[in-house]
Amino acid sequence: MNVATLASLGLYFALMIAIGLYAWRRSTDTAEGYMLAGRNLPPSVAALSAGASDMSGWLLLGLPGALYLAGLSAAWIGIGLFAGAVANWFIVAPRLRAQTEAYGNALTIPQFLANRFPDQGTGLRVIGGLVIVVFFTVYTAAGLVGGGKLFETAFAGALPATGLSDYTLGILITCGIVLAYTMVGGFLAVSLTDFVQGIIMMLALVIMPLVVIFGDGGAADASFAAVPVEGYLSLTEGLTLLGFVSAVTWGLGYFGQPHIIVRFMAIDRVERVARARNYGLSWMAVSLIGAVAMGLAGRAYAEGNGIAVEDPETIFILLAELLFHPAITGFLYAALLAAIMSTISSQLLVSSSSLTEDFYRLFLNRGASEREAVNVGRVCVALVALAAIVIASDPDSNVLGLVAHAWAGFGAAFGPLIILALTWRGMTGAGALAGLVTGAGVVGIWLALGLDGELVGGEGLYEIVPGFIAAFLAILAVSKATQGSEPSVQPAQ
Repeated sequence: MNVATLASLGLYFALMIAIGLYAWRRSTDTAEGYMLAGRNLPPSVAALSAGASDMSGWLLLGLPGALYLAGLSAAWIGIGLFAGAVANWFIVAPRLRAQTEAYGNALTIPQFLANRFPDQGTGLRVIGGLVIVVFFTVYTAAGLVGGGKLFETAFAGALPATGLSDYTLGILITCGIVLAYTMVGGFLAVSLTDFVQGIIMMLALVIMPLVVIFGDGGAADASFAAVPVEGYLSLTEGLTLLGFVSAVTWGLGYFGQPHIIVRFMAIDRVERVARARNYGLSWMAVSLIGAVAMGLAGRAYAEGNGIAVEDPETIFILLAELLFHPAITGFLYAALLAAIMSTISSQLLVSSSSLTEDFYRLFLNRGASEREAVNVGRVCVALVALAAIVIASDPDSNVLGLVAHAWAGFGAAFGPLIILALTWRGMTGAGALAGLVTGAGVVGIWLALGLDGELVGGEGLYEIVPGFIAAFLAILAVSKATQGSEPSVQPAQ
């Protein structure tokens, strides 16, 4: 491992810790400060924080790997995600920012739902909190798998002898750095580091494809014709109807991702949501195009130059080593770590917030002081991280697969619930609870039966589709049946 590469990474790690210490001095005196930065995030920070925490290592590992294998037809995942993000910013963002404050200044999604539907408040907080903790533990594990793959691929033989594999050591180092700034600085630290990490990620996703395509021996010279996949640059080659639906419906998941929509709750003013939306969608468009281009060009470069790639999800790492000066390689590794760490930190904090507000303060100590709540939150961050480390310990884990399952779980459980809670006055607490249980349950059953891999003897269907539809119908049906039986709750003026 080159000294310049290590120096670049060292500077990156030092910057993350410095931001954590800054946030510790600014916003960790109260639960609202630790968990939501006092609802005082500028639009640019909120937007890039939402984007960076959304995309994770999937943006630099999973999506390019899928494009590497299947060709341009895999880009439908990115297209579906962008469409979902647009709808999320327009439908959910302004309403959630206003209503979470109006309904009891809720700090978590389950708490908002409980305040909105008090007759079913305990059930919504408990079940919602369980869904968040379970799926986020899996989601966090996906990020740690990405960190393990980076260290295993890029730092092989350069790490100190500890008796642990490079993969395991990579998981521990990644998690350790994230814990350092998340536990200390809370939501403000996570958001500010996300902002910096989002800029680093976007720069890497612009630089890498351009160098791969136009650099010496790049894909422009090697030619995409060298790729032994028919219709490699076609959006429709080999794409079935179920495959298309499974890809584009990733966008449905946006409405129910707590680590993303919690950023909407933290924007300093409702009137500034539109500005945050413009920042966020611009960042996302550039980043997704870069990830797609990197996967396609990386395959052409590898085929044209006779490079064997055992794991397509590591193409970014391999190209960073082969094509760049060691100092730039360190920057690119930092971009990958930024993608991984931005999501892990957000997921850990949201899980911790739910454990603190929806379990500890609800059942164990309703009168907990602000300082006690902050300290409990820090302990919960560490506990969720330990559980994720155990799940991520298998080096054969697939980043895109783990993300897909967690994304579907959240999207189906919370997506229809959030949309209707914000837009339909006829929704009832019983309907909300029915939707939450139905969405999570259908996703779990679909996965247990293997219907995501094979459906009626043919290609499988992504579990978010049946889960989202079933939850939506459950909310509508149960709400219609129970309208008038529950007290109406109006938001504070």
